[in-house]
Amino acid sequence: EVAAGILTGSLALLADAGHMLSDVAGLVLALAAMKFAERPPSPRRTYGYHRVEILAALTNGVVLLGVAGYILLEAWERFSHPTLVAGIPVLVVAAVGLAVNLAGVLLLHSGSKSSLNVRGAYNEVLADAASSVGVIVGAGVITITGWQWVDPLVAVLIALFILPRTLALLREAVQVLLEGTPREVDVKAVRAAMEEVSGVRTVHDLHVWTLTSGVHALSAHAVLEDGAPHGEVLTALRHQVTHDFPISHVTVQLEERCCGDHQHDV
Repeated sequence: EVAAGILTGSLALLADAGHMLSDVAGLVLALAAMKFAERPPSPRRTYGYHRVEILAALTNGVVLLGVAGYILLEAWERFSHPTLVAGIPVLVVAAVGLAVNLAGVLLLHSGSKSSLNVRGAYNEVLADAASSVGVIVGAGVITITGWQWVDPLVAVLIALFILPRTLALLREAVQVLLEGTPREVDVKAVRAAMEEVSGVRTVHDLHVWTLTSGVHALSAHAVLEDGAPHGEVLTALRHQVTHDFPISHVTVQLEERCCGDHQHDV
């Protein structure tokens, strides 16, 4: 696509090529991240390598953002100084790209439901398929009408199509890196459920964060009623949290009375 874009003068084809290049990088990062995630925890990395997936997703988003910015700047120049585009070769190459992207969509569909990184790669390939369709339509219009401005217009549409999902991917990756509360977890509901456990007086210093896609962790301090059996309460708390919420890693400190500074408590 890069070679054809240069030879035909098509910015739309170059935009699609840049988008596909970022997809290749995204797929390589996704594969590397999944392989790293399979490595067991170590004394230096007690959570293992799960966060590699999030770092890969963040890198992927930054690259896509750069590609979109370049396309928009180049399109601005093309509107001012139109370039002659050979429609038929662009159409043929874009059709081949569409076939490749559809194959990628089929391969990544199932994994996109459970992994942030794979979902990012899946969205990119899906968007590439849509942008290839745009290039094909634009090339057809240029071939029939000779309207050269259609090519940079298609390139702009591809860039604008890239931006929203790229920003969403970056926002989600940053949320994980900042150890923000997962969207699917209501902290107030978690606290209320924990305080419903028999023997628990109150819960404080409650934190919920994401280790990697679909793996959420919780830590909290639970103040017990006088005489409450520690072992039974701890078992009940773990069951309550893991059964009612999508949280798999639970750490609870039991206390006879509230202690410490809780000015930053949620």
